[in-house]
Amino acid sequence: MKENTIHHLVEKARILQSALPYIKKFYGKTFVIKYGGSAMIEESLRESFAKDILLLRYVGIKVIVVHGGGPQISATLERFGIKSIFVGGMRKTDEDTMHVVEMVLAGDINKDIVALINKHSGDQIYAVGLSGRDGNLIKARKLNKDEYFKELGLDIPKEDIGFVGEVISINTHLLQTLMENNYIPVIAPVGVGMQGEAYNINADLVASEVAKHIKAEKLIFLTDTEGIKDQKGDVISSLSKEQAHRLIKEGIIKGGMIPKVKSSLKALENGVKKVHIVDGRLQHSILLEVFTEEGVGTEIVS
Repeated sequence: MKENTIHHLVEKARILQSALPYIKKFYGKTFVIKYGGSAMIEESLRESFAKDILLLRYVGIKVIVVHGGGPQISATLERFGIKSIFVGGMRKTDEDTMHVVEMVLAGDINKDIVALINKHSGDQIYAVGLSGRDGNLIKARKLNKDEYFKELGLDIPKEDIGFVGEVISINTHLLQTLMENNYIPVIAPVGVGMQGEAYNINADLVASEVAKHIKAEKLIFLTDTEGIKDQKGDVISSLSKEQAHRLIKEGIIKGGMIPKVKSSLKALENGVKKVHIVDGRLQHSILLEVFTEEGVGTEIVS
């Protein structure tokens, strides 16, 4: 065997060995991963994501995936001749829109992710798809938009936003039962109301609520950004709760990152150990963030 080949193999072994402290630390713990953005669309990133999720599970880390699907919903609505209307960044969801939202999220996207993970799994571990209506997984009510927008420091819209919901409770027994039996829950962010009606819920908020209720070790958001950036545009590798509040107040954290960070802070206040915001456009970003000292995104710590 050539010397450079041996050197390459030794380097591979060294990399594997360097992950050992992190595997020991997180063995038996639960990670909640919000899956969205480019990582859901580009084929190479999709394959990479599925294999990374399985690697985490095979080294003893329990994984729950919560996915979004905004662009796919908009495209399907357009095909049905229904115009997408956004109020304060939230999709206005009337009855017809809700039917399409549920069809796309709990049908097309959810089952596609499940099939992708199962394509690479062995005989011991499988992904299983769920919406909030399955086993009353996500009990929900109509979002109190006045409270929601006030908390974000945004103008309160006058328009009704329809079947947009907020989480009341999570059926953690169902999730724990699945994970204890070697299943990976893949959750579509559709909630169920008191009368059995469906609600469209922001996937970031669902991921945060799941992490909070399950007391997850980590909540990881895959995004189309490198992480949270400072005033100079440099990625902040680690952020405290106090610093996060200050950056929101100063307008450095803004736009769609505000609800993501605010839901992260709530998760930290309710038992989640760390929140990570990582670049889903980078292959193996989850593994790099979890199994290396340097990481590749922003971690928010309590």
